[in-house]
Amino acid sequence: THEMGFARSAANRVVFMSDGCVVEDRTPEDFFTNPSSDRAKDFLSKILKH
Repeated sequence: THEMGFARSAANRVVFMSDGCVVEDRTPEDFFTNPSSDRAKDFLSKILKH
């Protein structure tokens, strides 16, 4: 989903994919506060601004 607020509150895990590969598989808290991949950091920096 691109609904980050919903994903953060409803999910037990967040799986973030890029080019068909799993890049992150973390708890919502870990994913949104401390993403480990550059791709996820870039994505979140763009989508969470709005």
